[in-house]
Amino acid sequence: MIHSLRIISPHLLSSGIKSPMASEVLYASGMPIKKTGHRGVDSSGETTYKKTPSSALKGAIQLGITHTVGSLSTKPERDVLMQDFYVVESIFFPSEGSKLTPAHHYNDFRFKTYAPVAFRYFRELFGIPPDDYLCSLCSEPLIELCSSGASGSLFYVSSDDDFIIKTVQHKEAEFLQKLLPGYYLNLNQNPRTLLPKFYGLYCVQAGGKNIRIVVMNNLLPRSVKMHTKYDLKGSTYKRRASQKEREKPLPTFKDLDFLQDIPDGLFLDADMYNALCKTLQRDCLVLQSFKIMDYSLLLSIHNIDHAQQEPLSSDTLQVSVDTQRLTPQKVLYSTAMESIQGEARPGDTMETDDHMGGIPAQSSKGERLLLYIGIIDILQSYTCLKKLEHSWKALVHDGDTVSVHNPGFYAERFQSFMCNAVFKKISLKPSPSKKFGTGSSFSGRTGSSGNSCITYQPLVSGEHKAQVTTKAEVEPGVHLGRPDVLP
Repeated sequence: MIHSLRIISPHLLSSGIKSPMASEVLYASGMPIKKTGHRGVDSSGETTYKKTPSSALKGAIQLGITHTVGSLSTKPERDVLMQDFYVVESIFFPSEGSKLTPAHHYNDFRFKTYAPVAFRYFRELFGIPPDDYLCSLCSEPLIELCSSGASGSLFYVSSDDDFIIKTVQHKEAEFLQKLLPGYYLNLNQNPRTLLPKFYGLYCVQAGGKNIRIVVMNNLLPRSVKMHTKYDLKGSTYKRRASQKEREKPLPTFKDLDFLQDIPDGLFLDADMYNALCKTLQRDCLVLQSFKIMDYSLLLSIHNIDHAQQEPLSSDTLQVSVDTQRLTPQKVLYSTAMESIQGEARPGDTMETDDHMGGIPAQSSKGERLLLYIGIIDILQSYTCLKKLEHSWKALVHDGDTVSVHNPGFYAERFQSFMCNAVFKKISLKPSPSKKFGTGSSFSGRTGSSGNSCITYQPLVSGEHKAQVTTKAEVEPGVHLGRPDVLP
């Protein structure tokens, strides 16, 4: 079986005649000319990571995954034991090949696989057979994404769009290893989550450097054009996209940008809103229990109405309401729609027949939207360094507005911001107020307790109105107070 799995990657194997591609080494001899963290660009214009050319790193990753998953598939399946979370397997890949590994045109390297049995269980839980995993990651060259994190991480996406490969720092990989037993228990209880889905943790050792990578679910399908993208934390301190970021083709905006661009929020059907907020609440409790903080909600918006008016692009496949997925979905619970507990019912205000994995929503102007969301950057624990960072920032700025907080406060503020400022609930019934006509935008009233409240009713498509849930109407278990970050 290993042989049949290996032949799906002919571009990885060496040929008799060496081409310019075959002469590349696994680590670059010169320093990169431009660098962000470990990520750089060498004199030829190729991306490097720890001086390793991206093309060589991709080849090593595919060779390593092909071998480790193929060899694991020959072993009988069994229950996951506690010691499985701490197993590290290592295989050496000499350039001339060996009895276990094929010859290749890179310098010698070693490939490490962390917790292989545990990650095999995670992949099975998400409906990913070994052959599909290998076919997605190793049958075609990985596609490098232009965007990188602030830490200078490299991102690759599989050719079928199902998986993302990200380079991680040593402390992040170490923290994920410690997280695995709890992650296992949480997924057993609830595979539907907005938390990242981890499918594998590996390390490429070459040139005296360790390059650690993690394989995760892809939140943003390339087949769907994203019109706007936000990284949201529920904080306002320095939470605005830089000028350099704004110059990118698809900038990642932040909290203050969202409050300015979409002050009325995004409107969801009642069932979808409740399911989303409950999922966020549960995920925040999980993160809090592991003392994880500084995570974000990645929110990408596809505007259906805008997409239908835009011309087709040669390099980007435009999709509309009627467009079907290009390929069958391999991974369970991988889309935003599947990640929350609840589905839109027929007859709800959202009129899309195929959500393409996105969550149907509307703007206050009645524009039809698809939302692609997920919690990212969870490999940050509340260490002593984070405590000192928050204490210092709190002396200079409002302590409630900075990103670095204790996990409990961070989780509460994060959830409150998402379920108040970002996502709003649509009420299918118009406001019962008789004082104002249908053209009114606001209605005010004073309850029996004397506390005045405002019901905001922006008009949406048709004759329906979007009505923000008041505090008295909130679902049990969903805390909706005024976020600390709101002006």
